[in-house]
Order: sequence, then structure tokens, then C-alpha cells
Amino acid sequence: MLAGLGVVAFSLTFPSTVWGLESFGPWSLVAVRSTLAALVAGVFLLAGRVPLPERRHWAGLAVVAGGVVIGFPLLTSLALQTSTTSHAAVVVGLLPLTTAAFAALRTGRRPSRTFWIAAVSGAVVVLGFTLAESGGALSTGDLYLFGALLVCAAGYTEGGRLAGLMPGWQVIGWALILCLPLMLAASAVTLSLEPVHLTAHGVVGLLWVAAGSTFFGLYVWYRGMAAIGIPKASQLQLAQPLLTLVWSVALLGETLSPAAPVAAVAVLVCIAVTQRSTS
Repeated sequence: MLAGLGVVAFSLTFPSTVWGLESFGPWSLVAVRSTLAALVAGVFLLAGRVPLPERRHWAGLAVVAGGVVIGFPLLTSLALQTSTTSHAAVVVGLLPLTTAAFAALRTGRRPSRTFWIAAVSGAVVVLGFTLAESGGALSTGDLYLFGALLVCAAGYTEGGRLAGLMPGWQVIGWALILCLPLMLAASAVTLSLEPVHLTAHGVVGLLWVAAGSTFFGLYVWYRGMAAIGIPKASQLQLAQPLLTLVWSVALLGETLSPAAPVAAVAVLVCIAVTQRSTS
């Protein structure tokens, strides 16, 4: 349930980012969202009088920071300047497979053959849908999205491992604090270089990606991964593109292609298989 709640929070990230881009440039949006999220995390860490992590955990926290605090938000924001939310959501549907692969390499665990068959099948469905939607060729936005998949999978894997050693909210909290000096400086520079046109959508989008996606979403996500394991938790994210497609229609007024429901059913089947498989 915790991992699933994280997926729901993440599914709103792309529509919220599109709203945020109405008011901010891609670089300033990422810098400001990370700064705000770090301030929220700092309040919780101070209120809980949480001690500093052990020295051996800082390298892992740096991977989390580089992957999910900076890398993924920046690359997806750049992609969403040219890609639709629905298209980006389908491409990011490959994240469960990349996360499971990173987890297998990092932790040494080996999911079952059934797990991998279902995971790869889900990835093939997502990739086929993406190529069909883009006319058989990958765009610059797709390259940004594939880069985002790699850095996010690394961050998820390392964060899931650390969540077994400390509470999940502390994992993302300390990763955000680690980025705070850099993000404060980046906010000052990017806000002076990129025009800002505040709108209601822009402010709501910024607040959600900062507090909802970056802090709350990652908190429950890492707790869920620590409880059920990284590979199985990652497969729940196969549902994330489907939810984002719903939000893209409801919040952004985008039109879905006829192939979307077919891909949705296929992905749900893959989720069911991976969740029933054993490692």
C-alpha cells in the first residue's frame, strides 16, 4: 500500500511539471522545487532531532540525490518542453524494468524467471507503444526520458537499500539536504536568467512537485520498497503511466490514442504476474 501510494503521487508529477512550466523555465523549476522540498525535509529532520547519517551512508545518499532529486526532474522537465505528458508517461513505463535490473546488480538478488518474463513483456509493450506513437523514431525528448530512466533507477535502487537501514523519509530528507546548497545557488542563477510568469497552475504545479512528488511520494515509496523488496515494488510503477494518462486527460485536456487502452490492459496483466511471482 505504501509503494502504491507513492506511485499515485508520482503519477501526478508530469501534469504538475507541465503546469509548473507555465510559470518557470525547466532549470529554475527543478532548482526551486528541490530547494522547497529540502526546506520541508529540514523542518521534519529538525523537529525529530534526527542525528546525521553514518559516514558510510553518504555515498548512497549522493546517488539518491543525483538520481531522483536532480537528474530525473531536470531531464523530464527538458523532455516535457517538446513531448506530451501522455507520451512521456508511457516512456517512463520502462522504469520498473530498469530499476529491477539495477537492483539485481546492486543487491545480488535474482528474481525468478517468471518475474523477468513478465517485466520484459511490460517493457516491450511500453516501448512498442512509444515507437508507434512517435512514428518509429525516437525524438530528443525521448532521449532525455531514457536518460531520466537510468538515473532514476539508480536513485530508486540505492534509496530502497538505504530505507532498510533508516526510515524512508530520512533517506529522501538527507538526500534533499545534501543538495540544498547547490539548489539554492542554482535557484538564484536560474531565476535571474529564465523569465517567471506566475499563474495559479504554475504555483500549484511547483508546490506539488516539491512537497507531493519529491518529499511525500519518495517517503512512502522508499518505505514500501524496504518492506516488499525493490524488484516487486518497482513493478507497481507499471501502473504509473496509466494513472498519468488519466491525469493528462482530466487536468491537461490531452487526447489519448486508441492504442492506449490496449497498452493499459497489457501492462496491468504484467503487474499481476510480477506481484504473484517469487524471487
